[in-house]
Amino acid sequence: MITGMHGMFYSSQPEELRIFLRDTLGLPAVDVGDGWLIMTPPDADLGVHPTEGEDVPSGTASISFWCENIHTTVAELQSRGVVFTSDVEDHGYGLVTYMAAPGDFTIQLYQPRYSK
Repeated sequence: MITGMHGMFYSSQPEELRIFLRDTLGLPAVDVGDGWLIMTPPDADLGVHPTEGEDVPSGTASISFWCENIHTTVAELQSRGVVFTSDVEDHGYGLVTYMAAPGDFTIQLYQPRYSK
């Protein structure tokens, strides 16, 4: 049976992105050798969204991080140098913003309105 999920970022700046995820965002990580970090986030879920009427083509994968209080989390991450590329907006399922990460990534951060 499936016991977990592993996601990947393919980055032109892998070392910088690993440090950003571990040190800036505070994700726990394991060094599997030679400084190669594997993040071990505490919780995960997986959604499947329809593409009909959306700007996102079928076959696209995305990763998001969630938090309990988006305004507090945004302020904390900004104090660590994180740049947010949009204001916090209500998307129905939760409050949403996006942050820039090394390697030209834009990562969604949201505060869900549904129970985790």
